Amino acid sequence: MASLGHIIFCSMITLIVLFSAIIILILALTFSRTFVQGRLKKSSSEVMSLSTFPIASLGGDALLSCYLRKKSEQATLSKVSVTWEKEGLEGLVYQYNNGAPDLGDQNSQFKGRTQLFPDVLVTGNASLLLRDVKQSDEGVYTCSISSSDGGGNVNIHLRTAAFSAPTFTLSNDILTAEAKSWFPKPTVTWLDGNGSVLQGTTQLTENSAGIFSVISTLQPVNVSDTYTCTIENNLVISFSKATITGSQVSESTHITYSTASSLLASTFLHIVTGILCIYYLT
Repeated sequence: MASLGHIIFCSMITLIVLFSAIIILILALTFSRTFVQGRLKKSSSEVMSLSTFPIASLGGDALLSCYLRKKSEQATLSKVSVTWEKEGLEGLVYQYNNGAPDLGDQNSQFKGRTQLFPDVLVTGNASLLLRDVKQSDEGVYTCSISSSDGGGNVNIHLRTAAFSAPTFTLSNDILTAEAKSWFPKPTVTWLDGNGSVLQGTTQLTENSAGIFSVISTLQPVNVSDTYTCTIENNLVISFSKATITGSQVSESTHITYSTASSLLASTFLHIVTGILCIYYLT
């Protein structure tokens, strides 16, 4: 027979599961509504993007995808007009009219940093090149196209991040990983060759621009072993493997973008906990 403590504990877990189920239902209804609205919008607009939630590296260049889905692949567009706007911004990001850039209303924030590609405009490609990406560039952009073959608009949610692959050094059985620029603030995890978490020591230093440098050490390490240093924030994950051979370290890094919802992950964890509790009592 279950003890009173087990009953109280599992009653609390049951409440958590119920609230989690309600949250999932609300999220499902919200996402479903958004999906339906998106489908309706797509059917009424011929303007699309290969990525509506791109992540741009601070200080680098970003290409915001925008193109017109033509009625015929062989069709060549004429009378093409393109306008790029940013939510909450006075003036325009970029404008193209009558076969030439029309930048009279361009906001000063984007002067000299944006361009289209006229050679491909006739094919429906109105993608915008944004140079020297800054944190202030983050936001919602609207690309609008008008042409002889139709038109429409699409929203693009640009997010900014700083990320760099770490470099490794080995000294006195201490393995050090150093990465010069990360934003938003990252966390660091060390793993051994079997995927087990190891205890490392990490120092994060923030500069005046809000960019973090990372120095993380692991000790002691074994010769001929491979270790993985994972640096991640809510946008970017860097997986770096360091293989020690004698006094040398060989390294490789794979960087991916993270789009997982922490809310959904938390809800999933609650549900799994509830299921384990029910299983334990039975």
